[in-house]
Amino acid sequence: MNDILHIPEVAGLNVKRQVVRIPPEMDVPLSPRVRQLIDSPEFRRLQQISQLGLVSLVYPAANHTRFEHSLGVYRTALLYLQQLAHDDRFAEIISPADAELLIVAALLHDLGHWPFCHPIEDLRLTNVPQHEMFANSFLLEGEIADCLRDDWQINPRDVVALLSEKPRNKKTQVLQSILSGPIDVDKLDYLRRDSLHAGVPYGMNFDQQRLVGSLCLNQAGTGLALTNKGKTAAEMMVFARYVMFSEVYWHHAVRSATAMFQRAFFMLHDQLDLDSLFRQVEQPMIASMRAAAGNGPARDLLFGLFGPVRRVYKRLLEYSFVESPEFYDLIARRPYAWLERLSAELANRLSTTMTRRVAPHEILIDAPPIKLEVQFNIEIFSPKDDKYRMLGQVSPMVETLAKRQFDDYVKKVRVFAHPAIIDDLRKIDNLEELLADAIEAID
Repeated sequence: MNDILHIPEVAGLNVKRQVVRIPPEMDVPLSPRVRQLIDSPEFRRLQQISQLGLVSLVYPAANHTRFEHSLGVYRTALLYLQQLAHDDRFAEIISPADAELLIVAALLHDLGHWPFCHPIEDLRLTNVPQHEMFANSFLLEGEIADCLRDDWQINPRDVVALLSEKPRNKKTQVLQSILSGPIDVDKLDYLRRDSLHAGVPYGMNFDQQRLVGSLCLNQAGTGLALTNKGKTAAEMMVFARYVMFSEVYWHHAVRSATAMFQRAFFMLHDQLDLDSLFRQVEQPMIASMRAAAGNGPARDLLFGLFGPVRRVYKRLLEYSFVESPEFYDLIARRPYAWLERLSAELANRLSTTMTRRVAPHEILIDAPPIKLEVQFNIEIFSPKDDKYRMLGQVSPMVETLAKRQFDDYVKKVRVFAHPAIIDDLRKIDNLEELLADAIEAID
């Protein structure tokens, strides 16, 4: 029997003695050394950081935490190892020590997340670190670092390298493909977990058990692939991801709230001690931002999101890659500072048209960010003819949703306006002409 199967945490999948229960009815093995990691202050802070942040303004039950998600990703990594331990090529490359490194990396992969991390990162501000790099201070010193050295015999720098550095060899490539790739342990957990808590079926409509049971290595031996038995499960996962982005993560009201938060942060970030801010959990961080806002325009935006009355901006204009490619191409994937200038220029032109002042922060433009989502296209192995083929080659659905640029089909350009002025703005006949003129003026 492969030694990977004797690792206490992997073996714990079948023992069911020391476990913690998370939704949906999942038993997560907790060895003493895992308990040491998750009981550390650095890991416990994830209990007060929501997984989906502003999504809960639209889907009220989507308030699960990064703590819960991290346990789910850790459990999924154990399932991957349990399956891949029976693959001779995997066992030749990955030793039990490598597998233990993967286990702790999966458990700690979100350690550097701060509240509302992804909307802030999408601003691409020079003084904002990537959350993977921010995690280094938690990993390289303190209780977690001591636990890694003493209980796991793992150098904390090896965890940092696996989570944030380019792969150095085939072994690292394989491990990183499990942590971050088309069928990584992170996606497998968040699609189902986010769907469950949002109360929608979209992210659960794929056969996770079949997918895990079909895992193998790709032809080059550098990453994950699937046998042809997992083809349908992979297709359904592609579609699940597509619909979750379309209906949950990029729901128009979620994006309105995101645009409000981003503008507030953009206006305040020079006044904030970001290193201190990012070490806070959700409610203290919100309080710090509201204190910094004072009576300025950011106050109104934050009050609409976190005050006693929910007041989310309304859609004024919307453009998709398919239906309105001309405006989409002009605005999508622009730097955030450009979007901010465009909204201010549009607000000025609307002020002139309406003969009343429209404040710059009352118009927000939301667009697909510069950073692209990981494309979903993997190798499918057919034992019958001993051939590997890309999933896009054997699936017409994947050809559209995964091989082509995923972002263009699920992310839209939207112009949002303050609820107090939206009705008057919608009466303007030449809105698109004003937007086009504003784009020309700042380009």
